[in-house]
Amino acid sequence: MRTTVPTSTISLLKPLKTEIFPEVDKELARWKEKAQKIPDQDLRNQALASIEAKRFHCQGGSLYAFLAGDKWKEAITFIVAYQTISDYLDNLCDRSTSLDPADFRLLHESLRAATHPEHQGKNYYALREEQQDNGYLSELVQTCQSQLAMLELSPVQPTLDRLVSLYTDLQVHKHVAIAERVPRLKRWYEEENTNSELTWYEFAASAGSTLTVFCLVSYALGGKVDKWEANMISQGYFPYMQGLHILLDYYIDQKEDLEENDLNFCFYYPSEAKMQQQFSMFIRRAADQIDQLSDSAFHQMIRNGLVGLYLADPKVKHLPSQRKMVKSLLKESGKTAQLFYSLIRMYYRLK
Repeated sequence: MRTTVPTSTISLLKPLKTEIFPEVDKELARWKEKAQKIPDQDLRNQALASIEAKRFHCQGGSLYAFLAGDKWKEAITFIVAYQTISDYLDNLCDRSTSLDPADFRLLHESLRAATHPEHQGKNYYALREEQQDNGYLSELVQTCQSQLAMLELSPVQPTLDRLVSLYTDLQVHKHVAIAERVPRLKRWYEEENTNSELTWYEFAASAGSTLTVFCLVSYALGGKVDKWEANMISQGYFPYMQGLHILLDYYIDQKEDLEENDLNFCFYYPSEAKMQQQFSMFIRRAADQIDQLSDSAFHQMIRNGLVGLYLADPKVKHLPSQRKMVKSLLKESGKTAQLFYSLIRMYYRLK
Protein backbone atom coordinates (compact mmCIF):
# COMPACT_ATOMS: atom_id res chain seq x y z
CA MET A 1 0.00 0.00 0.00
CA ARG A 2 1.19 3.50 -0.67
CA THR A 3 2.52 5.13 2.48
CA THR A 4 1.18 8.58 1.63
CA VAL A 5 -1.88 9.65 3.59
CA PRO A 6 -4.89 10.07 1.27
CA THR A 7 -6.42 13.52 1.14
CA SER A 8 -9.39 12.89 -1.15
CA THR A 9 -12.19 10.37 -1.45
CA ILE A 10 -10.88 9.18 -4.83
CA SER A 11 -7.36 8.48 -3.50
CA LEU A 12 -8.92 6.57 -0.60
CA LEU A 13 -11.20 4.20 -2.50
CA LYS A 14 -8.75 1.91 -4.34
CA PRO A 15 -6.52 1.00 -1.35
CA LEU A 16 -9.62 0.56 0.80
CA LYS A 17 -11.08 -1.95 -1.63
CA THR A 18 -7.92 -3.81 -2.60
CA GLU A 19 -5.84 -3.74 0.60
CA ILE A 20 -7.40 -2.27 3.75
CA PHE A 21 -10.79 -4.01 3.81
CA PRO A 22 -9.41 -7.41 2.67
CA GLU A 23 -6.91 -7.23 5.55
CA VAL A 24 -9.74 -6.37 7.98
CA ASP A 25 -11.75 -9.32 6.63
CA LYS A 26 -8.78 -11.63 7.16
CA GLU A 27 -8.36 -10.50 10.78
CA LEU A 28 -12.08 -10.78 11.52
CA ALA A 29 -12.21 -14.27 10.01
CA ARG A 30 -9.40 -15.28 12.37
CA TRP A 31 -11.28 -13.98 15.41
CA LYS A 32 -14.54 -15.50 14.27
CA GLU A 33 -12.86 -18.90 14.03
CA LYS A 34 -11.57 -18.52 17.59
CA ALA A 35 -14.95 -17.26 18.84
CA GLN A 36 -16.65 -20.36 17.45
CA LYS A 37 -14.48 -22.47 19.79
CA ILE A 38 -15.53 -20.66 23.00
CA PRO A 39 -16.96 -23.36 25.31
CA ASP A 40 -19.41 -21.15 27.22
CA GLN A 41 -22.52 -20.70 25.09
CA ASP A 42 -23.37 -17.17 26.30
CA LEU A 43 -19.82 -15.91 25.79
CA ARG A 44 -19.65 -17.63 22.39
CA ASN A 45 -22.96 -16.12 21.28
CA GLN A 46 -21.94 -12.59 22.25
CA ALA A 47 -18.50 -12.91 20.69
CA LEU A 48 -19.94 -14.08 17.39
CA ALA A 49 -22.75 -11.52 17.45
CA SER A 50 -20.29 -8.68 18.01
CA ILE A 51 -18.28 -9.72 14.95
CA GLU A 52 -21.30 -10.27 12.71
CA ALA A 53 -23.30 -7.17 13.65
CA LYS A 54 -20.50 -4.66 14.22
CA ARG A 55 -18.06 -5.49 11.42
CA PHE A 56 -18.36 -1.94 10.08
CA HIS A 57 -16.80 -0.60 13.32
CA CYS A 58 -13.57 -2.39 12.40
CA GLN A 59 -13.84 -1.32 8.78
CA GLY A 60 -14.30 2.32 9.77
CA GLY A 61 -11.49 2.22 12.31
CA SER A 62 -9.15 0.65 9.77
CA LEU A 63 -8.93 3.92 7.84
CA TYR A 64 -6.46 5.09 10.48
CA ALA A 65 -4.02 2.46 9.23
CA PHE A 66 -3.07 4.98 6.51
CA LEU A 67 -1.34 6.99 9.26
CA ALA A 68 0.97 4.07 10.10
CA GLY A 69 2.84 4.14 6.77
CA ASP A 70 4.68 0.87 6.15
CA LYS A 71 3.24 -0.53 9.40
CA TRP A 72 -0.33 -0.40 8.10
CA LYS A 73 -0.90 -4.13 8.52
CA GLU A 74 0.24 -3.96 12.14
CA ALA A 75 -2.16 -1.04 12.65
CA ILE A 76 -5.05 -3.08 11.25
CA THR A 77 -4.17 -6.04 13.47
CA PHE A 78 -4.30 -3.73 16.51
CA ILE A 79 -7.44 -1.87 15.40
CA VAL A 80 -9.44 -5.03 14.67
CA ALA A 81 -8.39 -6.74 17.92
CA TYR A 82 -9.02 -3.63 20.06
CA GLN A 83 -12.38 -2.88 18.43
CA THR A 84 -13.38 -6.53 18.77
CA ILE A 85 -12.67 -6.34 22.51
CA SER A 86 -14.79 -3.18 22.74
CA ASP A 87 -17.71 -4.61 20.78
CA TYR A 88 -17.58 -7.97 22.57
CA LEU A 89 -17.61 -6.36 26.02
CA ASP A 90 -20.40 -3.98 24.99
CA ASN A 91 -22.49 -7.00 23.99
CA LEU A 92 -21.63 -8.82 27.21
CA CYS A 93 -22.64 -5.84 29.33
CA ASP A 94 -25.77 -5.07 27.29
CA ARG A 95 -27.06 -8.63 27.63
CA SER A 96 -25.43 -9.36 30.96
CA THR A 97 -26.44 -11.87 33.61
CA SER A 98 -24.77 -9.40 35.98
CA LEU A 99 -25.54 -5.79 36.89
CA ASP A 100 -22.42 -5.46 39.02
CA PRO A 101 -20.34 -2.34 38.24
CA ALA A 102 -17.23 -4.09 39.61
CA ASP A 103 -17.76 -6.88 37.07
CA PHE A 104 -18.04 -4.38 34.22
CA ARG A 105 -14.93 -2.52 35.39
CA LEU A 106 -12.90 -5.71 35.61
CA LEU A 107 -13.96 -6.78 32.13
CA HIS A 108 -12.83 -3.42 30.75
CA GLU A 109 -9.43 -3.65 32.41
CA SER A 110 -8.66 -5.69 29.31
CA LEU A 111 -8.73 -2.49 27.23
CA ARG A 112 -6.17 -0.81 29.46
CA ALA A 113 -3.98 -3.92 29.31
CA ALA A 114 -4.29 -3.90 25.50
CA THR A 115 -2.46 -0.54 25.38
CA HIS A 116 0.17 -1.56 27.98
CA PRO A 117 2.45 -4.28 26.56
CA GLU A 118 4.01 -4.80 30.01
CA HIS A 119 0.72 -5.77 31.67
CA GLN A 120 0.32 -9.42 32.61
CA GLY A 121 -2.96 -11.20 31.87
CA LYS A 122 -5.64 -11.86 34.46
CA ASN A 123 -9.06 -13.45 34.68
CA TYR A 124 -11.27 -10.62 33.45
CA TYR A 125 -14.35 -12.81 34.08
CA ALA A 126 -13.61 -13.35 37.78
CA LEU A 127 -16.74 -11.50 38.99
CA ARG A 128 -19.28 -13.23 36.74
CA GLU A 129 -20.68 -16.70 36.27
CA GLU A 130 -19.52 -17.18 32.67
CA GLN A 131 -15.82 -18.07 32.70
CA GLN A 132 -14.80 -20.42 29.92
CA ASP A 133 -13.81 -18.53 26.77
CA ASN A 134 -10.85 -20.72 25.77
CA GLY A 135 -8.52 -17.75 26.13
CA TYR A 136 -10.43 -15.60 23.59
CA LEU A 137 -10.34 -12.27 25.47
CA SER A 138 -6.77 -12.75 26.70
CA GLU A 139 -5.60 -13.53 23.16
CA LEU A 140 -7.26 -10.36 21.84
CA VAL A 141 -5.41 -8.37 24.52
CA GLN A 142 -2.10 -10.08 23.76
CA THR A 143 -2.53 -9.38 20.03
CA CYS A 144 -2.88 -5.66 20.75
CA GLN A 145 0.11 -5.74 23.08
CA SER A 146 2.29 -7.51 20.54
CA GLN A 147 1.77 -4.73 17.99
CA LEU A 148 2.91 -2.13 20.53
CA ALA A 149 5.68 -4.07 22.25
CA MET A 150 8.57 -2.54 20.29
CA LEU A 151 7.23 1.03 20.28
CA GLU A 152 8.20 3.98 22.43
CA LEU A 153 4.77 4.65 23.89
CA SER A 154 5.65 7.27 26.50
CA PRO A 155 4.56 10.21 24.30
CA VAL A 156 1.07 8.78 23.82
CA GLN A 157 0.57 6.70 26.98
CA PRO A 158 -0.96 9.41 29.21
CA THR A 159 -3.48 10.29 26.50
CA LEU A 160 -4.31 6.64 25.84
CA ASP A 161 -4.79 6.03 29.56
CA ARG A 162 -7.14 8.99 29.87
CA LEU A 163 -9.22 7.84 26.88
CA VAL A 164 -9.45 4.27 28.14
CA SER A 165 -10.39 5.50 31.61
CA LEU A 166 -13.25 7.64 30.25
CA TYR A 167 -14.44 4.81 28.01
CA THR A 168 -14.41 2.35 30.91
CA ASP A 169 -16.30 4.73 33.20
CA LEU A 170 -18.96 5.16 30.55
CA GLN A 171 -19.38 1.42 30.04
CA VAL A 172 -19.71 0.86 33.79
CA HIS A 173 -22.25 3.62 34.39
CA LYS A 174 -24.43 2.88 31.36
CA HIS A 175 -24.82 -0.85 32.08
CA VAL A 176 -25.77 -0.94 35.76
CA ALA A 177 -29.38 -1.31 36.92
CA ILE A 178 -31.68 0.94 34.85
CA ALA A 179 -32.68 3.14 37.79
CA GLU A 180 -29.03 3.88 38.59
CA ARG A 181 -27.76 4.70 35.10
CA VAL A 182 -28.73 8.34 34.62
CA PRO A 183 -27.90 9.43 38.20
CA ARG A 184 -24.47 7.82 37.91
CA LEU A 185 -23.83 9.38 34.48
CA LYS A 186 -24.86 12.82 35.73
CA ARG A 187 -22.54 12.59 38.77
CA TRP A 188 -19.70 11.46 36.51
CA TYR A 189 -20.37 14.37 34.14
CA GLU A 190 -20.16 16.84 37.04
CA GLU A 191 -16.86 15.33 38.18
CA GLU A 192 -15.16 15.00 34.78
CA ASN A 193 -16.57 17.50 32.29
CA THR A 194 -15.02 20.94 31.88
CA ASN A 195 -16.89 21.93 28.71
CA SER A 196 -19.98 24.01 29.47
CA GLU A 197 -21.24 23.53 25.90
CA LEU A 198 -21.96 19.83 26.48
CA THR A 199 -24.91 18.23 28.23
CA TRP A 200 -24.31 15.16 30.40
CA TYR A 201 -25.46 12.85 27.63
CA GLU A 202 -23.27 14.55 25.01
CA PHE A 203 -20.24 14.25 27.27
CA ALA A 204 -21.04 10.58 27.84
CA ALA A 205 -21.31 10.00 24.09
CA SER A 206 -17.95 11.70 23.55
CA ALA A 207 -16.30 9.22 25.91
CA GLY A 208 -17.61 6.24 23.96
CA SER A 209 -15.51 6.41 20.78
CA THR A 210 -12.31 4.49 19.98
CA LEU A 211 -11.26 6.80 17.12
CA THR A 212 -8.59 8.71 19.02
CA VAL A 213 -6.99 5.49 20.26
CA PHE A 214 -6.72 4.24 16.67
CA CYS A 215 -5.35 7.57 15.50
CA LEU A 216 -2.67 7.71 18.22
CA VAL A 217 -1.60 4.07 17.84
CA SER A 218 -1.40 4.35 14.05
CA TYR A 219 0.73 7.48 14.29
CA ALA A 220 2.94 5.77 16.88
CA LEU A 221 3.41 2.75 14.62
CA GLY A 222 4.41 5.13 11.84
CA GLY A 223 6.90 6.86 14.15
CA LYS A 224 5.20 10.20 13.63
CA VAL A 225 3.99 11.31 17.06
CA ASP A 226 5.55 13.02 20.08
CA LYS A 227 3.94 14.17 23.34
CA TRP A 228 2.97 17.56 21.89
CA GLU A 229 1.38 15.95 18.84
CA ALA A 230 -0.45 13.42 21.04
CA ASN A 231 -1.96 16.25 23.06
CA MET A 232 -2.97 18.06 19.88
CA ILE A 233 -4.68 14.92 18.56
CA SER A 234 -6.50 14.46 21.84
CA GLN A 235 -7.73 18.07 21.79
CA GLY A 236 -8.61 17.75 18.12
CA TYR A 237 -10.72 14.63 18.59
CA PHE A 238 -12.19 14.96 22.07
CA PRO A 239 -14.96 15.82 22.64
CA TYR A 240 -16.43 16.87 19.28
CA MET A 241 -15.07 14.34 16.77
CA GLN A 242 -15.63 11.47 19.18
CA GLY A 243 -19.02 12.86 20.21
CA LEU A 244 -20.11 13.21 16.59
CA HIS A 245 -19.13 9.57 15.97
CA ILE A 246 -21.10 8.13 18.87
CA LEU A 247 -24.12 10.42 18.62
CA LEU A 248 -24.52 9.34 14.98
CA ASP A 249 -24.18 5.72 16.09
CA TYR A 250 -26.91 6.21 18.68
CA TYR A 251 -29.01 8.12 16.17
CA ILE A 252 -29.33 5.18 13.78
CA ASP A 253 -29.90 2.69 16.65
CA GLN A 254 -32.88 4.46 18.20
CA LYS A 255 -35.53 2.01 17.03
CA GLU A 256 -33.75 -1.13 18.22
CA ASP A 257 -32.61 0.47 21.49
CA LEU A 258 -36.20 1.42 22.24
CA GLU A 259 -37.31 -2.15 21.56
CA GLU A 260 -34.53 -3.61 23.73
CA ASN A 261 -34.89 -0.99 26.49
CA ASP A 262 -31.22 -0.03 26.03
CA LEU A 263 -29.89 3.37 27.00
CA ASN A 264 -29.65 5.73 24.02
CA PHE A 265 -28.37 9.27 24.48
CA CYS A 266 -30.49 10.62 21.62
CA PHE A 267 -33.59 9.96 23.73
CA TYR A 268 -32.58 12.80 26.08
CA TYR A 269 -32.77 15.62 23.55
CA PRO A 270 -35.91 17.64 24.29
CA SER A 271 -36.91 17.69 20.62
CA GLU A 272 -35.87 16.57 17.14
CA ALA A 273 -35.07 20.19 16.33
CA LYS A 274 -32.71 20.48 19.30
CA MET A 275 -30.99 17.22 18.37
CA GLN A 276 -30.49 18.46 14.80
CA GLN A 277 -29.11 21.76 16.12
CA GLN A 278 -26.63 20.02 18.42
CA PHE A 279 -25.50 17.53 15.80
CA SER A 280 -24.75 20.47 13.51
CA MET A 281 -22.76 22.08 16.32
CA PHE A 282 -20.69 18.90 16.72
CA ILE A 283 -20.00 18.85 12.96
CA ARG A 284 -18.78 22.46 13.02
CA ARG A 285 -16.70 22.16 16.18
CA ALA A 286 -15.10 18.92 15.01
CA ALA A 287 -14.17 20.55 11.70
CA ASP A 288 -12.59 23.52 13.50
CA GLN A 289 -10.57 21.39 15.91
CA ILE A 290 -9.18 18.82 13.51
CA ASP A 291 -8.24 21.58 11.08
CA GLN A 292 -5.36 22.36 13.48
CA LEU A 293 -3.84 18.86 13.14
CA SER A 294 -1.15 17.45 10.87
CA ASP A 295 -2.79 15.62 7.97
CA SER A 296 -5.86 17.80 8.54
CA ALA A 297 -7.31 16.95 5.12
CA PHE A 298 -7.30 13.27 6.07
CA HIS A 299 -9.00 13.95 9.41
CA GLN A 300 -11.62 16.13 7.71
CA MET A 301 -12.25 13.26 5.30
CA ILE A 302 -12.84 10.95 8.29
CA ARG A 303 -15.33 13.46 9.71
CA ASN A 304 -17.17 13.65 6.40
CA GLY A 305 -17.05 9.87 6.08
CA LEU A 306 -18.67 9.43 9.49
CA VAL A 307 -21.56 11.70 8.53
CA GLY A 308 -22.06 10.03 5.15
CA LEU A 309 -21.68 6.49 6.52
CA TYR A 310 -24.18 6.79 9.34
CA LEU A 311 -26.79 8.87 7.52
CA ALA A 312 -26.75 6.41 4.60
CA ASP A 313 -27.45 3.45 6.88
CA PRO A 314 -30.76 1.71 5.99
CA LYS A 315 -31.87 1.99 9.63
CA VAL A 316 -32.27 5.75 9.20
CA LYS A 317 -35.40 5.35 7.06
CA HIS A 318 -37.31 4.10 10.12
CA LEU A 319 -36.65 7.25 12.15
CA PRO A 320 -39.01 10.23 12.53
CA SER A 321 -38.09 13.43 10.68
CA GLN A 322 -35.19 11.58 9.06
CA ARG A 323 -35.39 13.37 5.71
CA LYS A 324 -35.11 16.78 7.31
CA MET A 325 -32.29 15.60 9.60
CA VAL A 326 -30.28 13.97 6.80
CA LYS A 327 -30.65 16.95 4.47
CA SER A 328 -29.63 19.41 7.19
CA LEU A 329 -26.56 17.49 8.39
CA LEU A 330 -25.29 16.77 4.88
CA LYS A 331 -25.62 20.45 4.02
CA GLU A 332 -23.73 21.36 7.20
CA SER A 333 -20.97 18.87 6.40
CA GLY A 334 -20.39 19.77 2.76
CA LYS A 335 -19.85 18.08 -0.59
CA THR A 336 -17.43 15.37 0.55
CA ALA A 337 -19.92 14.07 3.12
CA GLN A 338 -22.61 14.14 0.44
CA LEU A 339 -20.34 12.10 -1.85
CA PHE A 340 -19.72 9.51 0.87
CA TYR A 341 -23.47 9.40 1.51
CA SER A 342 -24.26 8.77 -2.16
CA LEU A 343 -21.57 6.10 -2.55
CA ILE A 344 -22.67 4.23 0.57
CA ARG A 345 -26.34 4.41 -0.38
CA MET A 346 -25.40 2.95 -3.77
CA TYR A 347 -23.45 0.19 -2.03
CA TYR A 348 -26.45 -0.75 0.11
CA ARG A 349 -28.77 -0.77 -2.92
CA LEU A 350 -26.43 -3.06 -4.86
CA LYS A 351 -25.92 -5.30 -1.83
